[in-house]
Amino acid sequence: MTQPRQTKPSSSPSAMAPGVPTRVLAARVLAQVIGRGRSLKAELATALPTLDDSRDRALLEALCFAVLRRRTAYDAALAGWMPRPLGAREDELRALLMVGFAQLDALDLPAHAALSATVEAARALGRERQAGMVNALLRRAQREGIPPLPARDAFPQWLAEMIEQDWPEQAADVFNASLQAAPLWLRVNRQQSTREAMLEKLEAAGIAAEASALGADAIRLPVPVAVSALPGFAEGALSVQDLSAQQVADALAVPKGARVLDACAAPGGKSAHLLERDPGLQLLALDIDPRRLKRISDTFARTGVGAQAQVRAADATDPASWWDGQPFDVILLDAPCSATGIIRRQPDVLVHRRATDIEALVALQARLLDACFSMLAPGGTLLYATCSILREENQFQVEAFLQRTPRAGFLPLGDAFGHDSWAGRQRLPGEHDADGFFYARLLKKG
Repeated sequence: MTQPRQTKPSSSPSAMAPGVPTRVLAARVLAQVIGRGRSLKAELATALPTLDDSRDRALLEALCFAVLRRRTAYDAALAGWMPRPLGAREDELRALLMVGFAQLDALDLPAHAALSATVEAARALGRERQAGMVNALLRRAQREGIPPLPARDAFPQWLAEMIEQDWPEQAADVFNASLQAAPLWLRVNRQQSTREAMLEKLEAAGIAAEASALGADAIRLPVPVAVSALPGFAEGALSVQDLSAQQVADALAVPKGARVLDACAAPGGKSAHLLERDPGLQLLALDIDPRRLKRISDTFARTGVGAQAQVRAADATDPASWWDGQPFDVILLDAPCSATGIIRRQPDVLVHRRATDIEALVALQARLLDACFSMLAPGGTLLYATCSILREENQFQVEAFLQRTPRAGFLPLGDAFGHDSWAGRQRLPGEHDADGFFYARLLKKG
């Protein structure tokens, strides 16, 4: 029986020329994400620590994001330029070619260095025989450019149609904004500093920063920097959190000392924000995945807000298995969703999301809403939030909940939270340079 062709073992990173290990890692990460359905975040978490230089780590992330945003255009170029398509086992080679395209097309790196390092990466991946082909294709991309495609074409057809149906006037802007690089938003820890003081420290460190009128604790960095360069980050004075996520605290408007449930809390940023505003809250941070609890605890420890908080692994859809029966004054339900509002931060959503996912997510969201509302005290508020832009998960989900729940009402939110969406508000990706996000503030009638 014929055995699959074996490639030569790749060189060790220490034996590779400068820049080559980064291209090799990018190809391997993308092969896992595109070819095998792996999470970009998970793959990068493994790959990034293997690079010692922060510039190489930044380049690795930039390459992966650029390829995923422009994948359909690069696929089309390969289909048009190659006499025969790459085989099913050529995931790493295909990914490396896209990495080469991204350097010339999206990142505008010096062409000579990009070509040289990418061709050497092909050899390091055991593709000596294909190195000439890699060089020829990249030189063609350099000469002719990657044929342009509309931003809509980066989206699966079913998802593009849903967005156009839900947001016909804004759809084109949604497609374009979702494929842009996101800024870095920071949250100031009120227990440690003020926004004005942190702006001065950032300026002194040579980091361009500006305050936002929409978030009392929010600072925007137009050009992202490594968190290690942020003054006070290690001590918890600053945290990375998008403006839209920070506005959750404003939408909740938690009373002093209230009993609060964060029903889907990991990684803990929103709970930490609430505790930074009021350390006296009686807060329970819940998550169904025990493996994610450490991230919540680490967030609390770094920001110094964990003294009054509890962290627990439990299923919010099944209160009978863990709840003590004491109602909560405020509940935050940041529900699992399609993540269609944060594609610019998680571009692998374009690869992994399926139309069948939406029905399952909507059913889970409904169960979470019903269960969480049962634990809410009369007169209490529940904030339903998602990072989705699909009405089925947002407006229609809340409408259905209010129709089946006689004791439920809603409290309107203002224009600062986005477009009017009946009982809630919807921000679309890129508006105010923030992520797409939905908010609905629900009330339990006495």
